[in-house]
Amino acid sequence: MRIAFFTETFLPKVDGIVTRLCHTVAHLQQNGHQVLVFSPDGGITEYKGAQVHGVSAFPLPLYPELKLALPRPSIGDALTRFQPDLVHVVNPAVLGLAGLFFSKMHHIPLVASYHTHLPHYLKYYGLGMFEGVLWEMLKAGHNQALLNLCTSNAMVEELGEQGIERLALWQRGVDIDTFQPELASADMRMLLSQGNPDAPLLLYVGRLSAEKEIDRIKLILDAMPSARLALVGDGPYRQELEKHFAGTKTYFAGYMSGKTLASAFASADCFMFPSRTETLGLVLLEAMAAGCPVVAARSGGITDIVEDEANGYLFDPSSDQDFIQATQRLLANSDERETIRRNARVEAERWGWAAATRQLEGYYQTVLEKQSTSTVTRAPSSATASSK
Repeated sequence: MRIAFFTETFLPKVDGIVTRLCHTVAHLQQNGHQVLVFSPDGGITEYKGAQVHGVSAFPLPLYPELKLALPRPSIGDALTRFQPDLVHVVNPAVLGLAGLFFSKMHHIPLVASYHTHLPHYLKYYGLGMFEGVLWEMLKAGHNQALLNLCTSNAMVEELGEQGIERLALWQRGVDIDTFQPELASADMRMLLSQGNPDAPLLLYVGRLSAEKEIDRIKLILDAMPSARLALVGDGPYRQELEKHFAGTKTYFAGYMSGKTLASAFASADCFMFPSRTETLGLVLLEAMAAGCPVVAARSGGITDIVEDEANGYLFDPSSDQDFIQATQRLLANSDERETIRRNARVEAERWGWAAATRQLEGYYQTVLEKQSTSTVTRAPSSATASSK
């Protein structure tokens, strides 16, 4: 198959969407398919054998880390040369419109996937009044696709309630070879705890943005004065968080990746995930693969991954006290915490990227067959009409 991806975010940016897309592209290429990626220009022209077509972009005013790339004629030229069998638009928004347009104009099968819960983000940026409008825009874009993929059962259900059709689950995936419990390191723990390795060590990894609700972790530090917190990542909300956590035992570690990031996960006592806007929460699977017990909000796609008191702890996102108590329960019993660690790793081992890509290939094949059947079905009608 020749597959053209359109994505609003790609390397060198690092987030859950980019991680999934990178592993998907690598496995598709490895399996003999040809891939072309359209993304905001990040200076990358090739990834794992796939061509990357960068489109000039500008920073989003409210979110400078996210760059917007507008469709332009060069995209059509590149697609004409590539001759894709299928177009896959990841989070159809701005650049993705070019994929929607090209697939419709040339009758190429279209697949779309939903990864970022944008309508729920709006309230964190003072734009909650536009949530209904955004849902209508998303529905208009997604319903042009022959298949719409979601990364959790919760999102399949919610998008269906919003009127988006032809939905299916694209199963989770995690790099179980990179993220391993054996990478726990005394040196990493010393760094993250800022020289206090015996203190309870809480960890957050991901984008430092308002919708992640990282500021709520201060409740835990207030309730557990001996605990230390390490925040790994960066983003538009960093300055506000530095002010919010001033005077607490919090370390802003910046970006980490690869084995270094895996070591950070494996070296911590607890991974904190208060966000209630997650479509899946890929970072949770990475933490679990590294054997780091998680405390996460019972919301969105998180409940597809975390089974309360079996491989992690869930708390009521509307209750500060429940958040505190879930964390205290995890940290209070070292034997129970070790059981959670082992169970978390076992759960993660079920979800390698190769299996997720095989599932995606099956979806692609079904869509191609559906398009072919539709074309064959329409042909006699045209012939009959012309004979009249």
